[in-house]
Amino acid sequence: MNTNKKSARILNNYVINIHFMILYFFLFNSFLLSQASMVTEGIKGNLVSVEWLVKNLNNKEVLILDAAQPQQYTAQHIPGAVSVDFMTYGIKELSPAELEQKFQALGISADKKIVIYDRGAPMMATRVFFDLLYSGFPVKNLFVLNGGLTKWLELNNPVTSEVVPVSKKGNFKINKFNEKIRAKLPEFLTASGEKENNILVEALDANWHFGELQVFDRPGHIPNGILIPASDFFNADKTFKSPEEIKKIFSYHGISKEKQIYTYCGGGIAATVPFFSLKFILDYPDVKLFRESEMGWLQDERELPFWTYDAPYLMRATDWIKTWGGKMMRMYGISKVSLIDVRSAESFAQGHIPFMLNIPSELFNKNIGDPQKLTELLIKSGVNPSHEAVVVSGEGLNEQSALAFLLLEYLGWKKVSVFIDSNEKFVQSGIALEKEEKADNKNGKENQLQSLQAEPIKVRKEIMITDPNSTTGVYPKVFISSGKDGSNKNPEGKVVHLPYHNFLNADGTPKAAKEIWKILQKAGVPRYAELVCFSDNPGEAAVNYFILKLMGYPDIKVLVI
Repeated sequence: MNTNKKSARILNNYVINIHFMILYFFLFNSFLLSQASMVTEGIKGNLVSVEWLVKNLNNKEVLILDAAQPQQYTAQHIPGAVSVDFMTYGIKELSPAELEQKFQALGISADKKIVIYDRGAPMMATRVFFDLLYSGFPVKNLFVLNGGLTKWLELNNPVTSEVVPVSKKGNFKINKFNEKIRAKLPEFLTASGEKENNILVEALDANWHFGELQVFDRPGHIPNGILIPASDFFNADKTFKSPEEIKKIFSYHGISKEKQIYTYCGGGIAATVPFFSLKFILDYPDVKLFRESEMGWLQDERELPFWTYDAPYLMRATDWIKTWGGKMMRMYGISKVSLIDVRSAESFAQGHIPFMLNIPSELFNKNIGDPQKLTELLIKSGVNPSHEAVVVSGEGLNEQSALAFLLLEYLGWKKVSVFIDSNEKFVQSGIALEKEEKADNKNGKENQLQSLQAEPIKVRKEIMITDPNSTTGVYPKVFISSGKDGSNKNPEGKVVHLPYHNFLNADGTPKAAKEIWKILQKAGVPRYAELVCFSDNPGEAAVNYFILKLMGYPDIKVLVI
């Protein structure tokens, strides 16, 4: 019996101990989970909230870097923050050893959490973030304070003017730079000409982009750069917009994660905002910063091209026509240009630029609702679908040339442009107008139908509509009434009256990009909208369609009423 009681007592104690161990294990793991929750609460990817920083203000494992200008830092900053002056290390290209010294002097160690901020809508903060990332700092310990000092003050948190000395030199080592996130000029230059696989995002303001603000020796922007100012990524309180909103911005501009994306600005600071947004908010895999940006582009001894319009190639001038549409290039079979004169047959007979095909504007107008018939008419007239179609009115951009441009794009022509010079200016260049059609334009036009059968034209129904409610863009619709006196058939919704002639000079050339931008701003045309041009005369709406394309708006349509 005693043996049995002793065995029972041992068993009972064993069961009690097991229960205590299970309880301890459960409580300990609950504690760990709560601690992990405390650590991660307020952290989203590489953004930390002001609330998180308040809780970790005295955490020795956190180093706060103030990336604002030194005079701003000394005026007021977050208690404990160390001033990091980009100008002391970011202007001149430093070796890994030199940059390592600069970072260690700030107390930067790889095992610390680095939180960087500036005055809000971070530009300097994201640039310091990039520099540390490029230097090989562990991305898991690298953060930007969402909203910066602006959000910090909005929530009534304390600031100080006391300069914080670095108590201990950091131990961060730079073994090599992370070249996967940085593009240099040769790569960036190649990418600028290969739009099919590459996208260039420009983070500057529109007045800089379109040439109103001239910072360097030439106004404008790098060719094929898509304008998305750094300010577009922030809310009113200087925090980053949500991932959904940022993705919407990129989607509107046709920017997807499948392509290689490069960001740039004037000197490599503002461009770090879209870089950070793409790579660390949206998790896009292939994003690089062109750190030298426009400064490096314009310093190149080759004097690389610089644009003010977004699509200047939509306009062709006299010298271009003389070369690529002229006799020599045609004689050697190099010319891939179809020149379309949209004047009446009578005007055409009185004199026209050599090698012109006469397709009067009334034929475009009559067949606006019959794309198949219009396509056959064009090909029978000698317009090659595989060539660039250049529309000529003799008076630059007007209702007739713009309507032909619109309809050729609608029919799916690969490349369409408008001759913006007058016939008079062409004659002044030294080549006389002709009064007879060239023989090589008369022969074989019927055979062009074989091209249509071999490569069917794909009508782009989304750019010309008859029902204002038939399409839905990424952003809400804004209708642009394009005629001089407006229209009696305004669709329901927001309507902006913007007569097309406001955009044109007396000679039929479009006004300078900076002037067009001012007109669009004053009229209240938003940069983010589904823009639908309309008028009682479709040619008037087509002029505004052309101008908006010239300025790089990605979602433009014409409503035929």
